[in-house]
Amino acid sequence: MIRTERIPARNPLAISVAGQGPLVVLVHGMGGDRTTWHAQIEALRERYTAASVDLRGYGDSADPSEPLDFKRDFTADLLAVMDHFGAQRAHLVGLSMGGRVVRSACLREPARVASLTLANTSPGFDAMDAAEMDRFIAERSQRVSASALPADFGIAQVHQMMAPGTDPDVMQTAAQAMQRLRPAQYLQVLAASTRQDWGDRLEDIACPTLVITSDQDRVYPAPIAEQMLARLPRARHVRIPNAGHLSNLEQPQAFNQALRAFLDELPPEAAARRTAT
Repeated sequence: MIRTERIPARNPLAISVAGQGPLVVLVHGMGGDRTTWHAQIEALRERYTAASVDLRGYGDSADPSEPLDFKRDFTADLLAVMDHFGAQRAHLVGLSMGGRVVRSACLREPARVASLTLANTSPGFDAMDAAEMDRFIAERSQRVSASALPADFGIAQVHQMMAPGTDPDVMQTAAQAMQRLRPAQYLQVLAASTRQDWGDRLEDIACPTLVITSDQDRVYPAPIAEQMLARLPRARHVRIPNAGHLSNLEQPQAFNQALRAFLDELPPEAAARRTAT
């Protein structure tokens, strides 16, 4: 059974968790929350402690106590999850913005990261100048006010992100997570994650890394993935067919197979060790 636990950090966090063994932390995207990882928790629980986290300001976690520092604060959230389990290191899995979160966390705290899985994500916003960042933020926030989301926000977003023919129940799961977003927090994360996510040296990532892409991702299409892979020469790459941007939801069996194969084949020195239970 997947259970909910609370982490009494400076900004209290909520997690969904099941299983025993090395710790795997699953990190949602800008429009998600911890509930979007339940299929992965079920797939991992036989061999791993699998925990999906609501980052601060998402789901059942507390709002940030101060203006968001994208890299520092979300890294602190992941460290709080590791400390909650007494884990020296953890395997980090992130999708979309979550991939950017775990990548930055790895570069800030490399000793705490056993492996990285970067799914449907990007290397950051280094290619944009300030004016382009402003336009990017404005385009993606034009339907959102600080006080309310449009009633069709979630379903409109998933239609843009998911592949044609996706199971309606899966689309509804993703849409519900997006509709639960706190609009002021969404706008804050959008601005902070765009303006602050640059300068990361992917070439310095030394831990085992899996990059997952999908053939119908319109958010981060193939050229972006290729740029990232070129900077991660030791990374393993798996491309999931018949999936859009939310590959873990759209094709969970293929996603889980790729993730389990990667984690299960890691050498003993890459283990995410636990110091307490």
